[in-house]
Amino acid sequence: MAATNEHAAEPTRRDFIYIATGAVGAVGVASAVWPFISQMNPDKATIAAGVPVEVDLTPIPEGQSIKVFWRGKPIFIRHRTKEEISAAENVDVDTLKDPQPDSARVKKGDEQWLVVIGICTHLGCIPLVNEGPYHGWFCPCHGSVYDTSGRIRQGPAPLNLVVPPYSFESASKIIIGAESDSTPKA
Repeated sequence: MAATNEHAAEPTRRDFIYIATGAVGAVGVASAVWPFISQMNPDKATIAAGVPVEVDLTPIPEGQSIKVFWRGKPIFIRHRTKEEISAAENVDVDTLKDPQPDSARVKKGDEQWLVVIGICTHLGCIPLVNEGPYHGWFCPCHGSVYDTSGRIRQGPAPLNLVVPPYSFESASKIIIGAESDSTPKA
C-alpha cells in the first residue's frame, strides 16, 4: 500500500493554474462582450442632434440670413426688413398653395425674425436665399419659389418651408428646439 499525502488546506500548483485560467477567461469574456453592450448606447452625434441650439441674433444685419444646423437640418434665420414684412403680410392667403398668414409663421412682437427649416418640401433640396421673384428662397433643382415668409408661391413644392420649434431667450437670442409662449426677456 502506497502512502498518500493529503494536504487539503495547501494550494497546489494545479489549483493556481485553474484560478489563473479562470481569471484570464473571465477577462477575455468581459473584453469580448463589452463592445456589444457599448454599441447599444447612442453615439455622441445622436445625443447632440436632439439638443436645442442657441443662436445670437446680434450679428445678423437687417435684410440678411444665416444658416445654422439643428438635428442635422439647415435652419435659415432671416432678419427681415420692414418692406419684406409688409410684403409678406399683404399677401392674399387664399391665393397660396399652402395658405398660412405671415403672423402664423413668426413670433408676435418679433416679426422681423423668420426661422424656417431650409429644406424644400418638394424633394428635400436646400433652396438658395434671397433668390427668385419674391426675394425669399428659390430651389434651383425643380423650380420651387418661396416668399419672404417661407411660403410656397411657385413650383412643385406642396408645402411652405417648415417653422421649427423655437423661442426667444432674450431680445437678441433664440433657442431652436425649445418652444415657449413667453415674451422675450429684456
